[in-house]
Amino acid sequence: MTSELATGTQAHEQPSEGLDGPGPDRGLALLGEQVAGLEAELVALRRDLHAHPELGRAEVRTTRLLAERLAAEGIEPHVFPKGTGLWCDLGEGDRAVALRADIDALPVRDLKEVPYRSTVEGMAHACGHDVHTACVLGAGLALRELERAGGLPGRVRLLFQPAEEQMPGGALDVIAARGIVDVDEIFALHCDPRLEVGRVGVREGPITAACDRVKVVLRGPGGHTARPHLTADLVHALGVLVSELPAALGRRTDPRAGLSLVWGRIASGSAPNAIPERGEAEGTVRCLDSATWTSAPALVRSLAEAVVSPYGVAVEVQYVRGVPPVDNEQACADLLAEAVRRTEGRQAVVPTPQSLGGEDFAWYLEHVPGALARLGTAKPGDPVLRDLHQGGFDVDERCIPVGARALAATALLACYRSVTVSSRT
Repeated sequence: MTSELATGTQAHEQPSEGLDGPGPDRGLALLGEQVAGLEAELVALRRDLHAHPELGRAEVRTTRLLAERLAAEGIEPHVFPKGTGLWCDLGEGDRAVALRADIDALPVRDLKEVPYRSTVEGMAHACGHDVHTACVLGAGLALRELERAGGLPGRVRLLFQPAEEQMPGGALDVIAARGIVDVDEIFALHCDPRLEVGRVGVREGPITAACDRVKVVLRGPGGHTARPHLTADLVHALGVLVSELPAALGRRTDPRAGLSLVWGRIASGSAPNAIPERGEAEGTVRCLDSATWTSAPALVRSLAEAVVSPYGVAVEVQYVRGVPPVDNEQACADLLAEAVRRTEGRQAVVPTPQSLGGEDFAWYLEHVPGALARLGTAKPGDPVLRDLHQGGFDVDERCIPVGARALAATALLACYRSVTVSSRT
């Protein structure tokens, strides 16, 4: 472990001069002290949430726990209209900087043998949303102490968002509830099991991909497997579809767009000697390029029809729009990187590639500038990749104070930047 990781704010190199002067440095030091004092509580909260996962728009217990903890600090929580997720404000000002966490779990079985293993069969925090929640709560509690000390020069909004895993995402619920109507900038972190704890991956421009869901249903008259020539051999047609449609898409789009169709479920039939009347395949379509994403639904439909047309089956394509790419605004990405450098040291900020993962944080960036960064969660030297969306996913919990410090510092620097701009105008 690096000394920087071990000592947090004490490890940063000489504070950057010129961004906002000496004022924030005292606030950053106080934030570091507060997060250090909260670390045990935040880890305990993360483990509690991990043991009690809730799916999107059913995060009742999670919402209650957060509301009670915030209220205990004199912070008024506002639950979103659909009953889960909440927002609250710290400090004062006409406009706010927002920190967002997603709070829902996945319908994935927890395969770990740990004390905080999921107690709900078939559900797990296999994407790290429990970590995201602990980081934003920790940042908020630390900022609350800074506010009490008179060191928060603006307003910070904490967004605990439901249903990120449900397309097109709970971010649209937050936007519909006017949750970002007076927000100037928004920031978030996402767990990255390919980065060691203590590292934060930052990138300007697109950092994720567009992600949609597609379901193709084939129908035919059915029949006996002894006489496929007298009916429509639906299972064969389904096999051709799942093999040929992804390949055809790859030949009809610019390779630089990164369009990718991957199947996750295929189902048909119930007897080995009967050709079924129905079969279906479901998967996701991911894309790095916004223009190609716009044209993808029509292309998938036309190619699906063309691929199965020789087999005499009817085809129905159900295409569900998911999320566009998360496109980080340069100034916001730079600010987030500066916050990490000040709290964790220069070596903590690392470049990160654009991935084919989808994130509904993208919807916020359609309305306000912001940035999402990748929070390293891997234990140094661990040879096992505990990848996202798998039942064995887990994190090195030292990532939680790293994330809390980074988000709190980002909010503080954003507030100082806003004050500086306002004073100049």
